[in-house]
Order: sequence, then C-alpha cells, then structure tokens
Amino acid sequence: MKKRILIITTGGTLASAKGKDGLAPELDSNEIFSGMEGIISYYEVEFLELLSLDSSNMQPEEWRQIAKAVYERAGNYAGMVIIHGTDTMAYTASALSYMLKNVPIPVVLTGSQLSILNPIADAAENCRCAVNMAGSGVPGVFIAFNRKVMLGCRASKVRTISFDAFESINYPYVGIVNSNGLDISSYALKQPEGDFLLQDKLCAQVFLLKLIPGTNPDIFEVLYQMGYRGIVIEAFGIGGLHFHRRNLAEAIRAVIKKGMTVVVGSQCLYDGSNLSVYQTGQVILKAGALQAHDMTCEAAVTKLMWVLGQTESKREIEGMFLKNLAGEVSLPHHGVRKYR
Repeated sequence: MKKRILIITTGGTLASAKGKDGLAPELDSNEIFSGMEGIISYYEVEFLELLSLDSSNMQPEEWRQIAKAVYERAGNYAGMVIIHGTDTMAYTASALSYMLKNVPIPVVLTGSQLSILNPIADAAENCRCAVNMAGSGVPGVFIAFNRKVMLGCRASKVRTISFDAFESINYPYVGIVNSNGLDISSYALKQPEGDFLLQDKLCAQVFLLKLIPGTNPDIFEVLYQMGYRGIVIEAFGIGGLHFHRRNLAEAIRAVIKKGMTVVVGSQCLYDGSNLSVYQTGQVILKAGALQAHDMTCEAAVTKLMWVLGQTESKREIEGMFLKNLAGEVSLPHHGVRKYR
C-alpha cells in the first residue's frame, strides 16, 4: 500500500509565473506537479492549496494558518510537504517547530530559486527530495533544498541566487541525497517526547536589532514605547556590546525592569554566543538578558515570539526560552549560568 502524502502549497518562487510586474505566485498544484509524475508515483499524493503568497508576505498570522492545517490533517497522512518561498522559509520552519509540539510525522518545507516553469529550475529536484523525506517516517519539521535535508529550526538562507541557498547552522544535516538515495542521519534527529499538541499562540511584538558601533541606547526605550514585548539583539562576536560613552547595558537593564524580554546572540552565523567570557557580556547577563547561544537568528526570533505567546510570567519565559524545545539550541553541558 502506498503511503499517503499531503502537499500543501503556499506560493513562493516555485509556484510563480511572470506577469507585467514581475514574478508572482500564480500556479496551482496541478500546474506545479504536472511534469513530476515520477516524483509522486511512489506515493498516494493529495494537495491542499492553502495560500498563494510571495514569502515576503508570510507573517505570524500565516504561520498559525499553516500550523493549524498540519495539525488538523496529520493523522491522515504519513508525511507532508509544504511548498514555500525561500526568503522567509527558515522563519516559517522555525515557527512550526515550536507550534507543532511533538509532531509525529515528517513535515518538510521546500521551494526553489527558479520557477517550476523555467527549464533549468531547481524546483523538481527540491520537490523530489522533500517528497522522499515526507515518506521517510522520520518525525519533525525540516527544510529540503539542493539535495540536503536540514532541521527546520537550524536552517538559514545564506545565498540569494545560488541553488545552494540554505545551510544548516551549527548542526549536522539530517539527510543527504547521494547514490544510496536519501541517506538520513538518525543522530541528528530529536525524537518526540509526548503528545502531539498545537501550541500556536504567538506574540508578534518582537524586534530584531543588529548592533553597529555607536548604536544609540535610546532605541530600547523607543521600542518599549512602541509596544514591543521582546528584543533579539545580534551583538558583536560572542555577545559583546558597547557600554562606554553610549551605555547599551544600562538601557537594556532599564527596559528589562519594565518587563521587556531581551535576548542576546551573535552577528556571526557560526559557533554562537557566550556572554560569560567578556566583561561586556557579563554586564548584560547581570542586567537580566537571556542568551541565544548557537541558535539561528530565525530560530531565536520565532522562539521568543512563541514563548511570549504562551505566558507573561518572567520566570516561565526564562525557563521556556532557555530550554531546547525542538533541537534549535545546544546548551552548555554545565547548564546556564545565571546572575541573580
């Protein structure tokens, strides 16, 4: 008996056609897969045309819509593929990783750098990889791209035009397509640890701030006044920021006292933050900031949105954020150093 696979279309470049104003998502599932019988012939495939958006327009409201669609149908399928634009795919994959707690089937996002209508497109190859991962029986949220499968909350788009657009940051690939087929690395997987739950409440009032030398500390009070509940800071190196002349640490301390949650990570893609090493990092830890460690920017931002959507308790926010929920973070073996 063939496994049942659901393919959910949401738009993106893969489903785009050229119009008078440029590429826009216009193709339905029949048009997308009309030339890919070989990819889907091994499975009983069904389609759900959920959205038709350029992924630049994919926002928390759409993440919730996708999560609900997956949750309501997961019991009927062996796996799912989500066709999605590449620009915000890593954000959606990370958000789904938190909202779909203990998802029991593979949920695989994919897209392409060129429309399926382009004869040299990467679309068919990416779909082939995604469908095979969806039929693997391996539970979790993943991104399949350029013959690689990545944990959804570890992937980041690192190239704008190359077919090798996505990379797994600080984490091994879950799978690679080679002459053996889809070669899956079981050690890179995080197994479900309880019931499958939809926890889709999100707080969109989260801001991402990339520091530059000379950043004005007043920005934190401005963001607080605008109603933001959380900030993710991409700091220098392993978590440094300036407090001489322009005292960012004092400004951070002030908004934390007012109830804002501040997360500090690194501008560097690889290795992650360690705020305990330098004086500049220890200053903000003492102020009550949380660490992103080796999370991707996308994983840290969506995790903070998700955590703030679950609770308003400062203690619970800290406890949830500093926990590895879906494989998104490697925590120090000695535990998280706290300054209280």
